[in-house]
Amino acid sequence: MIYKKPQLVNNEIYHVVSRTVGDTEVFDDEKDFYRGIFSIYEFNNANSVEIRLRRQQRKKEKAIESIEKAYGRPTSVDRREKFVEVLAFSFMPNHLHLILKQVKDDGIVKFMKKVNGGYAKYFNEKYNRKGHLFNKFRSVYIKDDDQLKNTFVYVHTNLISLMEPGWKEKGITNPEKVKEFLENNKRHSYPDYLGKPTFASVTQRDFLLDIMGGVEGCRAEVDNWIMYKKSLKDFGDIILE
Repeated sequence: MIYKKPQLVNNEIYHVVSRTVGDTEVFDDEKDFYRGIFSIYEFNNANSVEIRLRRQQRKKEKAIESIEKAYGRPTSVDRREKFVEVLAFSFMPNHLHLILKQVKDDGIVKFMKKVNGGYAKYFNEKYNRKGHLFNKFRSVYIKDDDQLKNTFVYVHTNLISLMEPGWKEKGITNPEKVKEFLENNKRHSYPDYLGKPTFASVTQRDFLLDIMGGVEGCRAEVDNWIMYKKSLKDFGDIILE
């Protein structure tokens, strides 16, 4: 597929992928993953987050517990001036998948700049590293409900490769074990869509739940794909890797 940079339009939905330079693994360590969760929540804000960053730095030893507590359940008061609505996410060791709805002019560009830049600063300081950490993000416009459903499934089945390397070529050897793995893995938003609060404050799920047919619809779409895996060419209009 020839990649063309889309025009990013308010109130439209995009599949966004941000991959590291040289495929550097940046989300493998648990604390680094939690910093990634922090980034896609806190940097989705046109206002400064420096005060919150300093607070998190002071609580460094309790970072995992504090982030779980902060983002584990929906918050009733959200004072962020958001660039985007984060509909879904998936953290792979060397890249990040997002389904985003832009709600502010140039929102996706500004959001990704803050996320990638802020995380790179953290990662470089922690590991005594210099230079860019992420390539320019790539995005695909989601044109209809069918493509959105496919994207939902694609984003939330990416983690299978952590459990069964080469599954895309060889198929899935243990579907039931894979289903359980996906439903209980906190590195993506799938558990929250199944009513298992993990990082529920990070995503806005009502719209996608309606499109997917509720909790059972989400599970059915993912399970059916695991059990009766389609050719990857069926995902040709959403793959960015």
